[in-house]
Amino acid sequence: MRFTEHELTAALHAAAKTVLASQRKDVRKGKVDIDTVWDEMDRLQRFQLLDGLGGQLLPILVALPDVDVEPGTRPTFTDEQITAAVEERMEDSGGRMRRKVTVAARVALVKAALAQLPPRSDPDALTVPDHL
Repeated sequence: MRFTEHELTAALHAAAKTVLASQRKDVRKGKVDIDTVWDEMDRLQRFQLLDGLGGQLLPILVALPDVDVEPGTRPTFTDEQITAAVEERMEDSGGRMRRKVTVAARVALVKAALAQLPPRSDPDALTVPDHL
């Protein structure tokens, strides 16, 4: 699938916030908002989280099949398409159960990332202001 740089960045940030929310007990219990925690992190902490997820998530997003996306909507994929893209990028390590759990976790992560993609804009409706 051809995603724009902005779409990939938004997907990666959404996945990072999902992982961060699952790791923090105060966020899980609703005491702190995930955006507050994200803003309190320094740049190095955010980079380390995004870097670790980027190596796992970006190849999967790129491996998703091409779909037609109407302007104003998000791309949608079936569970089978997402699972197939995840399994293509998996390395063979560990046992059958470990692989199954890893695939399920990555599929959930990809779904969370895809859910936060911004709606596709119409490239023909792009207008440039006169002052530029």
